[in-house]
Amino acid sequence: MDLLTLFLTFCISFLILVATLKSFWNGGKLPPGPVPLPLLGNALDIRGDIVNSLMKLREMYGDVFTVYLGSRPVVVVTGYKLVKEIYVDNGDAYLNRGDLRTLDAFYKNDGFMFTANMKRWRELRRFSLMTLRDFGFGKRSTEDRIHEEIKHLVTALKNTKESFFDPWQSLSKAFYNIIFSLMFGHRYDYKDREISTILSYIHETFSTMSSPWGQIYEMFPGLMSFIPGPHQKIYKLMNNIKQFVDSRVKTDLKTLDPDNPRHYVDVFLIKMEKEKINPQSEFNLKNLLACTIQIFFAGVETMSTAITYSLIILMKYPDVLAKVHKEIDDVIGRNRDPTLQDRNHMPYTEAVIHEMQRFTDLFPMGGPRKTTKEVTLRGYTLPKDINICPLLTSVLKDPSCFKYPTEFNPENFLNEKGEFQKNDAFMPLATGKRICLGHSLVQMEIFLFLVSILQNFNIKSSVPREEIDITPNVSGVGNLPKPYKMAFIPR
Repeated sequence: MDLLTLFLTFCISFLILVATLKSFWNGGKLPPGPVPLPLLGNALDIRGDIVNSLMKLREMYGDVFTVYLGSRPVVVVTGYKLVKEIYVDNGDAYLNRGDLRTLDAFYKNDGFMFTANMKRWRELRRFSLMTLRDFGFGKRSTEDRIHEEIKHLVTALKNTKESFFDPWQSLSKAFYNIIFSLMFGHRYDYKDREISTILSYIHETFSTMSSPWGQIYEMFPGLMSFIPGPHQKIYKLMNNIKQFVDSRVKTDLKTLDPDNPRHYVDVFLIKMEKEKINPQSEFNLKNLLACTIQIFFAGVETMSTAITYSLIILMKYPDVLAKVHKEIDDVIGRNRDPTLQDRNHMPYTEAVIHEMQRFTDLFPMGGPRKTTKEVTLRGYTLPKDINICPLLTSVLKDPSCFKYPTEFNPENFLNEKGEFQKNDAFMPLATGKRICLGHSLVQMEIFLFLVSILQNFNIKSSVPREEIDITPNVSGVGNLPKPYKMAFIPR
C-alpha cells in the first residue's frame, strides 16, 4: 500500500511538473507576467477584484503582459494606443471571439455575439443589423418608440409619490419594452409579473458573472462545475430565459404571415423556412434563440445599469445636476419632448453623459478576443488562437487622453470655451468591427431617457450625498453600482 501511494504521488508530481514546464515552454515568446503555479495559474495574483488586480499587474509588467486563468494563457493589453491597435489598426488579426467560459457552456457557439465561428458571426450579425434597421433601429421611428416608452416611465415615476425606492426595475422595464417591441412587436405593462421575472433572471445572471464566484468559474470551469455556489445559478437562469424566448417564438409562429413580417423574429423565421433544405445554413432555431437572448442582454441590462449608475452620480454631484437642469430649461423647456437634435445645443449635458459612461466603465475588461494568425505586438510573438484581453478600463482612465482620468469630471469632454469636445479614447462599448451591435441605439436612449427624466424630476437621495459611494459594488465582466434608494420629485 505504501509503494502504491508513493508511486501515485510520483506520477501526480511528474504530471504537474510537465504541465508547468509546458506552460513556460508555450509561453516563451509571450509577454512577461507573474509566474503561474501548476494547475492554479495566476489565481493567487488576481483573486478578489480581477479588474484592480490586472491594473496592479500592469504597474509591474507594463502595458502588455500575460496571465494564466487556470492553465489558459491570456495576453492583457492596456492603454489607448495598444487597445486601439487590437480593435482598429490591426483589428483583423484579433477579430476572433475569445473564451468566455461562463457563457460558452450555455451558448455552445450559437448566436453572433459569442461565437468563434467567423462565418456564423458575419452572417448573423449582418442579418440582425439589417433586419433591426428595417424596423427602425437607429432611425426616427425608433426615437418615436423611445418617446412613447418614456411617457410610460414618467407616469410610473410620478406614481411613486416621491417615495424612496431603487429605480433599477422601473428603468429595466422601459428598456425591456423597447427591445421586446423590436424583437416581438409589442410591449408589456409595468405591472406584468412575467416581465419582472425575466428581468430578475437577466440581472442576476450578469451580476453573478461579474462576482468573484463568476471570476473563479472563468478560471476553472471544469472544477467549478462540480462545486456548489452562486455560480451554479448561471446556467439555470439562462435556461429559464431560453424557455421564455422559445415559448414566445412558438406563439409568434402561429400567427406568422410570410408576406407581412412584423418584427425581427418574424424575419428570422421566414429566413429559416427559405433555407431549411440547406444543412449548412446558419438560420436555425438554435441561432434564433441565441441571437434573441444576446440582444436582450445587450439592450436591457446595459441600459438599465447605465442610467441607474448615472442617477446615483448626479445625487453625489448636485452642482452638476443643477447645471444640467438649467441647460434643459434653456434649450428645451418643460413643455416639449427632447429630440436628438437638441444634443447639438446642449454641450454641458452632452459632456456629462459622456463622462458618466467613461466613469462608470460598464464593461471594464472589454470583450475577449483571439488572434486569427500569428502576430507581433510590442516585439512579442503571439501565436494564433491565443486569448487577448483588451482592458477597456485602462483606456477610459488613460491619463494621456483625459485630464481627470480617475475622477468624475465633465471637463474631460469640454474645451476651454465650454464646448463639447469628442475624444477618440471614448470607447465604453469597444470599437472596430465587433463593436456592440446596438451602440447607436445606446447613445440615443441614454440622451433621451436621461434628459427626459431630468426635465420632469429632481432627484433626492435617501442618504446624505457625502455617504454616497460611486465606486462599483461588483467589478468583473461588468461594473455594477452600489444600490441606493432615491425619490423623484416633480419639477
